[in-house]
Amino acid sequence: MINSLLIANRGEIARRVMRTAQRMGIRCIAVYSEADAQAPHVREADEAVLIGPAAASESYLLGDKIIEVAKQTGADAIHPGYGFLSENAEFAEACAANDIIFVGPSADAIRAMGLKDQAKALMERAEVPVTPGYHEENQDPDVLKAAADKIGYPVLIKAVAGGGGKGMRKVDAAEDFLSSLESCKREASKSFSDDRVLIEKFITNPRHIEVQVFGDSRGRVIHLYERDCSLQRRHQKVIEEAPAPGMTPAVRAAMCSAAINAAKAVNYVGAGTVEFIVDGSGPLREDGFYFMEMNTRLQVEHPVTEEVTGLDLVELQLHVASGGSVPEQNEISLQGHAMEARLYAEDPQSGFLPSTGPLNILRLPDEDDGVRVDTGVEEGGEVSLYYDPMIAKVITYDHDRVSAAYLMAEALEELAVWPVKTNGGFLRNCVLHPDFLDEKLTTGFIGEREADLIPPRVDLVAAGFAALTSILENGDGSDYADPFAVADGWRMNTSARLGDRFEVGEETVSVALSLHDEDMSVSIGDETLSLEGIDGSGGEEGYFFQAAVDDAAVSAEVDFLEEGYLVSSCGHSELYAFPHPDAAADAAEAGGVIKAPMPGKVLALNVSSGDTVTKGQALVVLEAMKMEHSLPAPRDGVIGEVAVSTGDQVAEGDILVAMQEETAEA
Repeated sequence: MINSLLIANRGEIARRVMRTAQRMGIRCIAVYSEADAQAPHVREADEAVLIGPAAASESYLLGDKIIEVAKQTGADAIHPGYGFLSENAEFAEACAANDIIFVGPSADAIRAMGLKDQAKALMERAEVPVTPGYHEENQDPDVLKAAADKIGYPVLIKAVAGGGGKGMRKVDAAEDFLSSLESCKREASKSFSDDRVLIEKFITNPRHIEVQVFGDSRGRVIHLYERDCSLQRRHQKVIEEAPAPGMTPAVRAAMCSAAINAAKAVNYVGAGTVEFIVDGSGPLREDGFYFMEMNTRLQVEHPVTEEVTGLDLVELQLHVASGGSVPEQNEISLQGHAMEARLYAEDPQSGFLPSTGPLNILRLPDEDDGVRVDTGVEEGGEVSLYYDPMIAKVITYDHDRVSAAYLMAEALEELAVWPVKTNGGFLRNCVLHPDFLDEKLTTGFIGEREADLIPPRVDLVAAGFAALTSILENGDGSDYADPFAVADGWRMNTSARLGDRFEVGEETVSVALSLHDEDMSVSIGDETLSLEGIDGSGGEEGYFFQAAVDDAAVSAEVDFLEEGYLVSSCGHSELYAFPHPDAAADAAEAGGVIKAPMPGKVLALNVSSGDTVTKGQALVVLEAMKMEHSLPAPRDGVIGEVAVSTGDQVAEGDILVAMQEETAEA
């Protein structure tokens, strides 16, 4: 029996595990880094222990230190959450060596599934379908062609030493194989000095479907049905759902049976996920899915499985870790449909650059009527550059898929986050896209439609409500319940032409309003939008507006900030700042200044003072949230000042490089 549990993680998953464990009467011990001293998971724990500086390598990844804390605090067990030490076989072994229960599988199971090539070989022996391929040493062209013919076209020829997309050829027909092979080998030899290749079945229109499995120490393994994780951006999951769209009873039975066989092959105990790549070129088929990998831990997207099965997976983890059994398979049923959207601190309008800093405003959806929010941060806290940029997971549940999608869109409309930027509007556009609602899902869904999914920084609805707020605030009306109660002639038979000017990001925006009764027309340049039936309410801190656009309801929440109006609408928050006299001069000056777009570390400086550069040339490389970001020259010119050095930590907005002023030619 577990009486005291150390949670070797942080943020959202630490709070998630703690919520269940404390409900079960288990004492919870948190560990935290210096950066997380004020984090919610620290405050909510029964006991919390500082383990090191902000960097994960000096805190959350120190297995020996965490085990030492567990022994000092009398913890019976350690729950690793996901990430960090959750799939570290040596850590699992160290727990066992110190008589501490590791809430997860054995070290042997972690190792067996951690090496991808060996895992696939193991799966083949367990009769789990794997992607057909040729990985042998014989490189004779006739042998390779025979292998491709047997696999079936299309196939992918890949350089063994390949990378960066080089040494790779898709072959659609047998008659094209030998010429493609020759071309691929030639490129591989030039690029990697190694012309060896392997061959894999090319999966057309791939989908990513995974099965949640659970095993116990008695050798019983069950499944908790499947999740679809096809909506991804750069191989990172964005939206997950359960059950998988288009799933049939026959395919479900085959896929879940294969997942159970995979888990049994390594004597799996605890929660695990078997991931499959699926042929999505047509209806799902019993022979159209292939083992990809097994995650030997709880998944980020586990809440959707909880919603459709009614089970608490953390509770089941703790029950199994204490020696308990998993339920009988026939005791688990699948009801309704659930979706999860990952709300990240990133700026879609700037290429999804990470956005870190204080959360001065953080309003997440209300948890009610099928909406659940799992988060590890709170208003007044911050998004740290040291860890994953997830702010929250928004989960919705309804009786069918379309209803769950619309409920997700409604929930995301409630978001207001500032000054950190988020992908909330992007997520909302994803779940409302006609192809998503029509179940046209592949892992390329977002990449193929990204331009349509990113909301504009300046939105006509938001801009209109910003201008309306300005008029209300500068008029002499006092009735906040009626935005048309300002005594300035709005109710005349002819429309009043009013408006205002704002600074939005680096852009100056002039907004014109035509007002008549309770309707409003918003214009920015040549773009115009009509809003009907406007209703508003508010007070000293802001307004809430509702209206209709082409019979569709829209809303916006406006916060009064010192520098302007923060308008939150359709999942996106944007500051409509009051213009200042030097705005034009500042904009001109900014054309020669390279500033840090986010907090980070200077990895490389590619220029020195006096260097001549061309527009687009990489000047500085920043590292933030484990990603590298190259900052280009905004124009041709000469470098005037370099304000930082390699290795410096910089804040968002810090000047890194300044170019010399442009001079007119004689």
